[in-house]
Amino acid sequence: MARSIRFVAVLVMVAAVAATGCAKKKRISDDSSIGDAGGAGTEDSLSESSSYGRYKRGLGPEEDGVLKDVHFAYDSYELDGSARDVLAANAEWLKENKRARTEIEGHCDERGTVEYNLALGAKRAKAVKDYLVSLGVASERLTTISYGEELPLCRDAGEQCYARNRRVHFVPPSE
Repeated sequence: MARSIRFVAVLVMVAAVAATGCAKKKRISDDSSIGDAGGAGTEDSLSESSSYGRYKRGLGPEEDGVLKDVHFAYDSYELDGSARDVLAANAEWLKENKRARTEIEGHCDERGTVEYNLALGAKRAKAVKDYLVSLGVASERLTTISYGEELPLCRDAGEQCYARNRRVHFVPPSE
């Protein structure tokens, strides 16, 4: 009898471990790592039926987004001229749509350690946020998060693919 109880207990524990799976890799958000407590809520965000709501997590700039992605040079979080042009257009849209809030995701290519890429993604997102704020977008409407190398657009090994993955992406904040 005791043997069958132990067997059932072990079976339940194995099922529980299988159901929970492995721990997820951590991601860095602006609330925990950058020190900017913007923490924008979603009560005023636009509805899913708006053109802004079509821009979903994981879509690239060529996939019908209102706010375009910004790309970065290897191992850099500096905004070049083309990035500033894209951000100027994004800032205009955000200023015209005063209820819109956005989450700014920092992404990296697969090179480098997980920790390094999370930190670099956070710096990229913060650089974009700071630039948008300098263009007149209210800071409380912008939140940042870093996914490092976790959500690539492209999985091929090669510079063309790496360049697509080194980006900042804009999405409505999750509720």
